Amino acid sequence: MEKVPMTSGGLKSLEEELKQLKSVERPAIIKAIAAAREHGDLSENAEYTSAREKQGFIEGRIAEVEDIISRAEVIDFSSLTGKVVKFGATVRLADEDTDEKVKYQIVGPYEADLAKGRISVTSPIGRALIGKSVGDTVEVQTPKGAKSYEVLGVDFK
Repeated sequence: MEKVPMTSGGLKSLEEELKQLKSVERPAIIKAIAAAREHGDLSENAEYTSAREKQGFIEGRIAEVEDIISRAEVIDFSSLTGKVVKFGATVRLADEDTDEKVKYQIVGPYEADLAKGRISVTSPIGRALIGKSVGDTVEVQTPKGAKSYEVLGVDFK
């Protein structure tokens, strides 16, 4: 089984999702299925069919989250220091073409969220940044073509 690198916050988030699925979502869908069954003929009961589909989705997500949690390898980066990019680092970059500045935290693949500034260590930019230092230039292939970034800062928090 392949281990999944993860921050402690990412693991906590998955554990909360699993708790929500098991203690709230699963019981609610069981009640919905029971209520739909009371309406009679199941072969033409849209409520029943919909509830069963939702139950399948919930059970699938529970299995997926349990699998991820069982393979999680929490990496404590709080004691890390230095200016070399590693897992957990928050990296400040400058686009060399537009001089636009961005900030990303390097996290595991299941906790990546570009809107929150968290990119996966397995993404093209994440892989390119690992091992780089302040002042280094990184070239990344994106769907829109190659982009060059300069590493402005590396923090571990």
